[in-house]
Amino acid sequence: MENSKLDQLKIEREPETESRPSRWPVLIIIVVVMAAAAYWFFLKPEAAIEVRTAVAREISNQVASTVLNASGYVTARRQATVSSKFTGKVMEVLIEEGMEVKEDQVLARLDDSNVVTSYALAEAQVVSAKTSLKETEALLTEARSIFQRTQSLVDRGLSSESEMDRARAVSQSLAAQLERKEADVRVAEKQLDVYRQQLEDTIIRAPFTGVIVAKNAQPGEMISPISAGGGFTRTGIGTIVDMDSLEIEIDVNESYINRVKAGQKTVATLDAYPDWPIPCHVIAIIPTADRQRATVEVRVGFNELDDRILPDMGVKVAFQEESGHDRGVAASAGRAGVLIPQSAVHENNGKQYIWRVVDGVAERLAVATAGERGKEVLVISGITGGETVIMNAPAKVQNGTRVKETNG
Repeated sequence: MENSKLDQLKIEREPETESRPSRWPVLIIIVVVMAAAAYWFFLKPEAAIEVRTAVAREISNQVASTVLNASGYVTARRQATVSSKFTGKVMEVLIEEGMEVKEDQVLARLDDSNVVTSYALAEAQVVSAKTSLKETEALLTEARSIFQRTQSLVDRGLSSESEMDRARAVSQSLAAQLERKEADVRVAEKQLDVYRQQLEDTIIRAPFTGVIVAKNAQPGEMISPISAGGGFTRTGIGTIVDMDSLEIEIDVNESYINRVKAGQKTVATLDAYPDWPIPCHVIAIIPTADRQRATVEVRVGFNELDDRILPDMGVKVAFQEESGHDRGVAASAGRAGVLIPQSAVHENNGKQYIWRVVDGVAERLAVATAGERGKEVLVISGITGGETVIMNAPAKVQNGTRVKETNG
């Protein structure tokens, strides 16, 4: 009994359950391993392709050595101060400095009132001469008819010989008058042509295509082709320059003229643009010397003209003598560029391209070439000197392909 009561007083304890380890660390490890495997399978970096490379070598059109330095001025071979053929009053000026004009374009107009009056008079004289000619023709026709009738009457004995002689004289006189009247018509027409030309001469036109560099007259001023001795008469409307005829004139000391020859390459530098070398060439050496200055004039032409080149600019010229291994390339290309191996240039559908290496990655570029020398090619656009190009690029090289450089 007592035992049963004691059993009731006992506190029953729940049986302890076995502790289990957490599964989250295992799951995290599995996810990390799977992500690493996926990255390696899909995004693993490709192994760099080993390629042979070369560095583009820059050259310029100044590959020749300078044998003589001289200075001169830019001049226009074709330049004219446009004036009139006669003294007249300027009525209209249609030009301004810097204006481009075409050949035969109207530059100015002179007062034509007197010429217009003379032209009208000449026209009237032509009309009068032609009217007088028609009158003489009519009289001559009548005189010839009278002469024929008189001759017929004389043949039949109905008229005297004196009547026939008189009719013959009248006919011949009118024939002579007709010839003189025809000459008068021609003279009147020639006179009309003279005034027509004078009327045309009041319009001043451009003799050639060029640019106006000076405007010398204003409306209301007098203009004359010769100096009138006073200060109120202009001798020209304006000055026009053919910009396509610009060249350089240089006075070379006769002691050094043996270093200059026709066709010789030169490099000109304008005083206004000292950092701009301009390719030029010798046009001609003037075959005479200046006794006072002991110089010989040399004409130098620009290979290409530019809007920055203006007449009367100061210029320095370096006369060059080609030397070195780049002579053939410079002569064939005639311009600056870079030299790369021929094996670096590829062609596809008529276009040329190269593979350039930038930060260990291949990049395809289109280029333009001009001339070859041995195993090298002159590239004139697309890349610059100092860049790295791939020689004999493997077929698996694409844009973005990682490459490992080896010197070619």
